[in-house]
Formats: sequence, structure tokens, C-alpha cells
Amino acid sequence: MLNRSEVHANIPAADLQRAKTFYTEKLGLKPSTEDEYAITFPTPSGSWFQVYETSYAGTGKHTVAQWEVDDIEEAVRQLQSQGVEFEKYDMPGLEWNGYVATIPGERTAWFHDSEGNTMCLDERSGG
Repeated sequence: MLNRSEVHANIPAADLQRAKTFYTEKLGLKPSTEDEYAITFPTPSGSWFQVYETSYAGTGKHTVAQWEVDDIEEAVRQLQSQGVEFEKYDMPGLEWNGYVATIPGERTAWFHDSEGNTMCLDERSGG
């Protein structure tokens, strides 16, 4: 049944307008729809994610969403120029170069959105 269904992310926000400002001004995304409860952001591939208001925002300690990028260093530089702050984690097997971590087959960088959710940039090798 679900093997033919798309999956979309729902990202929690304690303050929906603050989150909208973060996603539009800092990440440069444009919403496709919004109402008083949620804002939907499309992606170039045709998928989308929704930011919705809830008091549980930022309570998870895991990565909530991940963006695949072609050039992770450039993506980190661009987001830092918009005020996005990146994180470093002490995890086994990671090699750090600035805020970019290398693990076999991919390079990754983590940041938090305005609501405390952990986000990730990912550059995979070999397609």
C-alpha cells in the first residue's frame, strides 16, 4: 500500500511566524501555501515539507530534515552569510574540516532552525 506513496516532512515550530522568517530569509525558500496553522515549502524535485505550529517544537535531539547539496562547503558559506550557525558533534568516525564532517560516502553539516530543530546538509559521493 505505501510502496507507491510519497512521503513529506512535517517540521514543528513553536512560533510559526518566526519559523517563516527563518526559512524564507535565512534559507531563501518560498512558501507555496500557508494558513494560520502551517506553511508548506516546495522543493525542486516536486516534494515538499510543512512547518506547523506546536508546543513540542525543538524537543527532539535527532535530525528532522536533510537537504542534499552538490557543494557542501559553498552551501555552508552561503547559509553562514545569512546568519545560520552550524554545529559540531563529538561522534565516532567523523572527520571535521571546519563545520563539514566526513564519513564514508558522504559529507555532512548540521544546524538548528529558529525553533531548535536539527537540520542537515548532505553531499553524497558517487550519486
